[in-house]
Amino acid sequence: MRKKIAVSALATVAIIGFTAPAAFAASGPIDFTPIAGSAYGQASSDWTEPYVVPEGYSQSLVSDETGLDVYPGVDDLHDMNTQNETGPQAGRYLFNTYEVSANGAVGVTDLKTGKSKVIAQRADWNRLDGIVWTPWGSLLVTEETEGGRVFEVFLNEKDPTTVDRIEERGELGALRHEGIGVASDGSVFVIDELNGGSIYKFVPTTRGDLSQGRLYALKLTGLTDAAQKWNSATFADKVGAFEWVALDQNLVRTDGDAASNAANATEFGRPEDVQVIGQTLYVANTSEDRVVAIDLKKLTVSSFVQAGDNVPVENKAAGVTGLNSPDNLAAGPDGALWIVEDNDFSDVYRAGKDLDKDGSADSVELFASLKDEHAETTGIYFGKNPKELFVSVQHPDKELADGIWKITRD
Repeated sequence: MRKKIAVSALATVAIIGFTAPAAFAASGPIDFTPIAGSAYGQASSDWTEPYVVPEGYSQSLVSDETGLDVYPGVDDLHDMNTQNETGPQAGRYLFNTYEVSANGAVGVTDLKTGKSKVIAQRADWNRLDGIVWTPWGSLLVTEETEGGRVFEVFLNEKDPTTVDRIEERGELGALRHEGIGVASDGSVFVIDELNGGSIYKFVPTTRGDLSQGRLYALKLTGLTDAAQKWNSATFADKVGAFEWVALDQNLVRTDGDAASNAANATEFGRPEDVQVIGQTLYVANTSEDRVVAIDLKKLTVSSFVQAGDNVPVENKAAGVTGLNSPDNLAAGPDGALWIVEDNDFSDVYRAGKDLDKDGSADSVELFASLKDEHAETTGIYFGKNPKELFVSVQHPDKELADGIWKITRD
């Protein structure tokens, strides 16, 4: 039975009003005492540090428009981040996308020298969003737009800040791509970011070669075809056993959504990001205020974090902090799932592991809250140093402040 937390009972629940008992507090290199709540009453566009963070943590700027202004006069819209996770000088370079509507770019910051530059830019790139380092040492970047594409960026072996070539990966589907994840076996997980979007797995014919393979969509086996459709009133019923249904690969290349509809695949409320941790795929469904856990071994879906279940429903007017529009995900150094919101006073959460095996996180703790009220946190990422996490601040009220920050345990 999943844990229920009633909003009326918030005042009696732990020191911040919405977490599980202290026994579930995060431990390890990134442990923390949860902050008291969202940055209500602390809104500011004149900040030197963008976040409210726990004691024992500091914030430092990685790169923003004051150092590299890729799109002068408009927000650069820094988005997702990843490091060179393998190979020579692993962890030295932080790569990011820019979510602009045209002439999209991929940037890199040398974390040793602090210098940032654009390494790839194309006039036809539209709303670049997701970025992930593959086990074979390339970057995958995605377009979050109708008919969006996936591109594989191959970097120079001697200089990973130089691009050797770029290949379009149409086999992964024409979709409104946002997050993207790669499993150790070479499978790639993608989503379609709309109300009615599905969750997909691409299985390459040969591991490390994304030019050939098959795209599958998740379909719950306990629902009728009609019940697979997106419905804001019934999304919580979309749990249980599932199968991966093979899609028409010819149709996938031109319209992945049409291909999944033809297979009556399960539809969710704006699936936006994916994160693989071990044998579990997590997906943030923004319109549902829910993160689902997909057990890739047992082939089951559960509501891992759900507003009104193991975290309260947000009530900004009443000053109640809760989960609202989960957007991006990251794997913490302890194997826990981290979540950021696309929300005014964008919050950062840590979801504890499911130790009691009921399908939902045993705790949901508030780590940080963005003080720039109308800005958005995105691109959360833990790199090679387990005491550091990176976040992007997007479209802030503060001028030339669109950029990437590092939050470090002191």
